[in-house]
Amino acid sequence: MVQRSGSNSKIAIVGGGILGMTLALRLSQKGFGVTVFEAAADIGGLASSWQIGDITWDKFYHVILMSDTYTRNILKELDLEKDIQWRETRTGFYTDGNLYSMSNTLEFLKFPPLNIFDKFRLGLTIYMASKRGDWQKLEKIPVETWLRKWSGDRTFNKIWLPLLRSKLGENYKDTSAAFIWATIQRMYAARQAGLKKEMFGYVQGGYARILQEFEKKLTDVGVEIQKSTQIREVIKNGSGIGVRADGGMSYNYDKVIITLPSPIAAQICPELTDTERTKLKGIRYLGVICTSLLLKKSLSPFYVTNITDSDLPFTGIIEMSSLVDKEQFQDKALVYLPKYLAAEDPDFKLTDEQIKQRHFSGLQKIYPYIKNEDVITSRVGRAKWVFALSVLNYSRNLTSMKTSIAGLYLINSTHIINGTLNINEIIKLAVKKGIPNLEL
Repeated sequence: MVQRSGSNSKIAIVGGGILGMTLALRLSQKGFGVTVFEAAADIGGLASSWQIGDITWDKFYHVILMSDTYTRNILKELDLEKDIQWRETRTGFYTDGNLYSMSNTLEFLKFPPLNIFDKFRLGLTIYMASKRGDWQKLEKIPVETWLRKWSGDRTFNKIWLPLLRSKLGENYKDTSAAFIWATIQRMYAARQAGLKKEMFGYVQGGYARILQEFEKKLTDVGVEIQKSTQIREVIKNGSGIGVRADGGMSYNYDKVIITLPSPIAAQICPELTDTERTKLKGIRYLGVICTSLLLKKSLSPFYVTNITDSDLPFTGIIEMSSLVDKEQFQDKALVYLPKYLAAEDPDFKLTDEQIKQRHFSGLQKIYPYIKNEDVITSRVGRAKWVFALSVLNYSRNLTSMKTSIAGLYLINSTHIINGTLNINEIIKLAVKKGIPNLEL
């Protein structure tokens, strides 16, 4: 345990994902007494791991980019940065029933679905977005309008529209151009940091190891972690904030930070104003259903395969074993088949077996040589509230991190207003926006 200096204030953090863990670390280092409440049996949230067959790896796919400085700083503190393995990866593109490699400039120029003029306009769109800084103006423009202007109708219909649908479904119609700007910015920064190559990284042992070391670090600096603790209500209690958990347990803190998805935050904070709760409930989230397959053999050399054919039941193929040394997977191949969909989508009611069958049948359309006997095992991961849809004028309609209740704060991924959801942006949110907004 560390010796505390400075404030004796007690702070509770509701939600033990990467955001809550980062806030807890930085606040404890400032001398505050911090308690983290997590409903699940383990901390980590969307970064948590699970076992598939004999392998323990990330439940949902994650990767580290060379430009992910906030993530790398945390890993350095955990003495794990030296264990990042960097690999040059390749990208596939499945369109019109054909699989193409699109991993370098030459392959892009040879890409059959587009003529040379289309390719020029596509490249110009990406370049313009990478150099643009006024994302606020892009929030006012529908993504379709902006992409058609810069890339043209043919390139939009052939490339952008299928990709938008694969990530956003029909919600793309309500999405601003800031969404595609943020996506291009992240990938362009990765290539800049990786000397024009698509260099991705991972820590040996995956996020299971990262979270293990992160939890140990939190304990070492004096953070109390209460796992398997569902918080039911957060209310004003005298000069502090009361927190009521399952089983009738009640706690009192000077400040409480909620990092849960906005609809849940609205539900457990009954004393927020009607305006605050309406805004929280009005955030449009997209979720994900992701099938993990452990295979006897690899599918392809591609880390990511983008899919433009709309009749497939998943939005892309991520072959983690094309990035990660197969020794980490006992010489097996680990593949993720994600589908992004609205939080209220009826597909969330499908059984695991129904989803597995759909996804495997779709995979066989692309790789017909893959048979049932090639699958060692599979699991289905689900998360209803993954990221907020970047609708028009999104940032103007957000609730403040500081709520109407003194000492109660709400900080979650919806506050990433000029970036895409990833672990680096979550850590950046905690450090650059979360801590400064707490009025310590």
